Amino acid sequence: MQAAKNEARALPADAEWLLADGRGGYACGTVGDLVRRRYHGLWVARLGDSAKRHMLVAGVDERVAVGDEVLSLLHAHWSGQPGPVAPPVDYAFAPHPFPTFAFRHGAFALERAVQLRPVTEEHGPALLMRWRNLGAEPLRLAVRPLLGWGDVDHLMVAHADFDGAVASRGASWGFRPDDTLPTLWLTTEAVAAFRSEPDWYRGFVYDVDRDRGYDSEGDRWSPGSLELHLPPGGMATVSFALEDPCLDPAAVWDDLAALAEAGCLATGDGLAGRLEATADDFLYRAAGGRLGVLAGFPWFGEWGRDVFLALPGLSLARGRVDLCEEVLSGALPFLRDGLLPNIYAGSVEDSHYGSCDAALWFALCVQRYCDAGGDSARVQDEYLPALVSIVDSYVEGTELGLAVDDDGLLRAGGPDLNATWMDAATSAGPVTPRQGLPVEIQALWHSLLAFLVERGERRFDEHARACGQAFLARFWLDDGDRLADCVHEGVADLSVRPNMLVAAALQRSPLSRSQRAGVVAVADAQLVTPRGLRTLSPEDDAYRGRYGGSIVDRDSAYHQGTVWPWLAGFYVEASLRAATGSTRPAVRRRLRSWLGGMEPELDRAGLEHVSEVFDGDAPQRPAGTFAQAWNTGELLRAWALLGDES
Repeated sequence: MQAAKNEARALPADAEWLLADGRGGYACGTVGDLVRRRYHGLWVARLGDSAKRHMLVAGVDERVAVGDEVLSLLHAHWSGQPGPVAPPVDYAFAPHPFPTFAFRHGAFALERAVQLRPVTEEHGPALLMRWRNLGAEPLRLAVRPLLGWGDVDHLMVAHADFDGAVASRGASWGFRPDDTLPTLWLTTEAVAAFRSEPDWYRGFVYDVDRDRGYDSEGDRWSPGSLELHLPPGGMATVSFALEDPCLDPAAVWDDLAALAEAGCLATGDGLAGRLEATADDFLYRAAGGRLGVLAGFPWFGEWGRDVFLALPGLSLARGRVDLCEEVLSGALPFLRDGLLPNIYAGSVEDSHYGSCDAALWFALCVQRYCDAGGDSARVQDEYLPALVSIVDSYVEGTELGLAVDDDGLLRAGGPDLNATWMDAATSAGPVTPRQGLPVEIQALWHSLLAFLVERGERRFDEHARACGQAFLARFWLDDGDRLADCVHEGVADLSVRPNMLVAAALQRSPLSRSQRAGVVAVADAQLVTPRGLRTLSPEDDAYRGRYGGSIVDRDSAYHQGTVWPWLAGFYVEASLRAATGSTRPAVRRRLRSWLGGMEPELDRAGLEHVSEVFDGDAPQRPAGTFAQAWNTGELLRAWALLGDES
């Protein structure tokens, strides 16, 4: 079944594949086998308790000898060249059950496949590679590992200080050019020899980094060459592992392949089926075994707001209440003065607390966990005290400008602190200043208060009532049949943005059904696109319809019209709550068709994933990270809300 899917899809050469190791590490690259970002590599790992990722094996330079002819399969853009230099071969790519390339030229045909061994209690992560001779003639294959050996966010520059010594343990060879990382072991099960020949590969150009306005030229180091002999039909499997060799790579490969193939057979069709199959890419084990959620690949780590927006879809929508519970419980030690980290590190002390809404999204996630039938005793004993502490901190006043107004609404942010999800800033300050009373913050705050009252915390009854009344009085725009985006010093920001959909979607909302319907109607008219919702109406003078260009250009457009797919979850939920009994079946069918129309994106930029953002203007080109947790989570949650077509 999966092989047929591979054949049916024509994948763009710049589409990106991803493997995740369950510890925050990954492998990724392009369908065209061209390295286009600093983040493209065969093995990027998180080591120990550090939140940093390190580029270990950036790639390989494979040189195939057939008779007297030697061909390099390395596809690269070199400094000084007008564009990439492709190897003189025909190639094909299949993403399933694991990334596999087939190269053909004249008399030779060679296949290369890649897998990552996930982290378990028994063993650490490892990179596995297998080459197979698909031709009728024997091949001599020389494989040069290209190492990054440093922080994946920074490009490496060639220098003379690396140690080229190679350690040997049977069929394993170890490299440790400096002491910043543990020894990297290369192991093979094939008849092979390793020739120590340290050298620098200088002047890789990373086109995507260049186009995004970052430094874009870097170098890679190679310790030498692995010499393999492949008879017709023959295979060679190698492993890369840190500290100790990953022995018997062929057996490890076969075990991983069986799991990957079983996963392919279990993968459903359509948007939801395919997203479910890769949802676990975002789950990882942090320091001490804590289960967390990575915001996206290839550069995002664990971000609090993203975690709790994505979690209901990654867990509850897939029937995995246990995953939701484990992530929620693991976050509790990080709760500090009513705040949760915007960026998690290995410890509370090293984490960054810059988000006013991470704790509010956490509170909403607890509500959804409870509504989905989560453990009532755990809610009562663990989560409820945490939610009460959040409310008490906000009533008293805490960091990030969080304090409760006299009428019960929740102030947040400041002139130079945009602490909501619309947080882009340039040297001139916040691009989307929303200090004061952002609409979604009030909706989340009211929902939290109402939930606590439901759970028996009657002392918050008056807070909830006052907040709901003040919300309607200060945000509802009768002449526009919608909500203001923000209120600051009594002045309403009339910008048409999708944040109002949070209030229209939540179960515990002060809005009536007809008011929800008004918000949805405005969103339908001005914000909805085939790839999600715009962050600003095209009718606004500040609207930016294209996301791209320099860092400043991108930040200036990030929340000024750029489309975000995760907002689809709240749009679908609000649409269902706004529908009447007689219209609900038709609304469900329309929304299912709209959501299903996003499936082509799974073959366009990030394979089996939805890109972070899209242009506000048609044809909504993808941009940003190629895999984003809250997109996957909210699209899965939206699909689950729609249920079947009956």
